Amino acid sequence: MESIQAEINAIQSQIKALKQERQQLTMKQVLPETNSPADIAQAYRRQAREAPEQFAEIKGIDDAIVALETQLSQKRRQLQQWQRQTPIQQQVEQSRQQAQVHAQRINQLAAELAAEVKALKAIADDISPSYWQVYYKPFITGFKDISVPHVRSDGDVWTIVNRLV
Repeated sequence: MESIQAEINAIQSQIKALKQERQQLTMKQVLPETNSPADIAQAYRRQAREAPEQFAEIKGIDDAIVALETQLSQKRRQLQQWQRQTPIQQQVEQSRQQAQVHAQRINQLAAELAAEVKALKAIADDISPSYWQVYYKPFITGFKDISVPHVRSDGDVWTIVNRLV
């Protein structure tokens, strides 16, 4: 719960900083150095040249504020849901999130392991005939039943299955 509140605070401070930056950009006024007609014309020309860049920057800031406000509302809803849960529900949800991280890591490692096993099998298939001729025995055995774990979930129930490589 503290991490969600910290994220909310970080988003709020970022929104505040962006709004201040936007306000500073829109408050720039055309102030010529002197009141001579040439200086006034030059100041307005300079502002006209800078206006497209300034407009694009303001648009980017506005888009960032909208995205952050959307994220802020999602985090607030998540915090409200978290606060309505009983302590055991909170513990289960926290443990479930930790398990999901581990499951993703297992699936990533399983994919890497499967690739390594396939590479080893390709090498073995390539040199096995020559290996037989030299040593009169197989190079590697057991490739028919090689499997790696894979964690999948239907949302509520998680299943660990073995995938054949």
